[in-house]
Amino acid sequence: MGAVDFEPHRGELLAYCYRMLGSFHEAEDLVQETMLRAWRARDRYDPTRASLRTWLYRIATNACLTALEGRARRPLPSGLGAPSADPGAPLTPALDIPWLQPFPDARLDPDLRTDLRLALVAAMQALPARQRAVLLLREVLEFSATEVAAQLGTTVAAVNSALQRARVALADVGDAGAVTEPDDPEVRAVIQRYVRAFEAADVPALVRLLTDQAILEMPPVPLWYRGSRDYGRFLDRVFHMRGTGWRMAPLSANGQPALAAYAPEPGGPHRLHTLQVLTVTGGRVAHNVVFADPGVFAAFDLPPQISSDDLPPAR
Repeated sequence: MGAVDFEPHRGELLAYCYRMLGSFHEAEDLVQETMLRAWRARDRYDPTRASLRTWLYRIATNACLTALEGRARRPLPSGLGAPSADPGAPLTPALDIPWLQPFPDARLDPDLRTDLRLALVAAMQALPARQRAVLLLREVLEFSATEVAAQLGTTVAAVNSALQRARVALADVGDAGAVTEPDDPEVRAVIQRYVRAFEAADVPALVRLLTDQAILEMPPVPLWYRGSRDYGRFLDRVFHMRGTGWRMAPLSANGQPALAAYAPEPGGPHRLHTLQVLTVTGGRVAHNVVFADPGVFAAFDLPPQISSDDLPPAR
């Protein structure tokens, strides 16, 4: 066959592999493996049997399913047990758990960010791998049942059955399909108020920006809190432990507003502490997933430290 350009499909494949694996770094590796496999098999590709996109997704799906064999799912702390009621509980990371990672929006065209919301990706991780693939291929990527059956080497009836089971499983997640748009003016206003309150260490103001049942979780620490009262009590602890005068840099992740939080250092620059991915609903923060994994920071190309002059004060 003639020259084939796989690159236009890279971004969409990256989003797909991320939803399958729950890890941005592993998704990058799997996309590269997909491209390599496709290049090596390019002489066997028959455009009369399948489009190039369909063929690439068959390769990517097989690569993902192989990578997922025998692996534990990637959860968030809220998917593992009940919330804590102790704001002073030890912050001991559980490094043996392969935690769900966020997706850096800057690495992807905005048109490809559909269904990347953290809560939805976390819910998908609880599905068996083949059900996950069927759900994504049918409902996100809009392949036909016949195409998906060919991609997975199964029957149309099996695809339809797997899709129905996946839909039922995700129906129990509640609002997992809702998507927060970080560029929405109301969302931007809420985030600006949150930044001002956080940088001022104004816990009452932060609490007023939360929904009553707001969730705060902090992988790799398995603790999580539900409710504005416990959320506020934990923030009191944070400012007591790490001091005041934090700086926040806005960005976006998983199609949601996000903040890079820099903690003050005595006599020195502010150091990168966490990446916070927020869900804003009804003009309030309903969920904050706070990531402290250096690998996550690297994916977002965040500077490890900033001087006091690097960021303007929140307006």
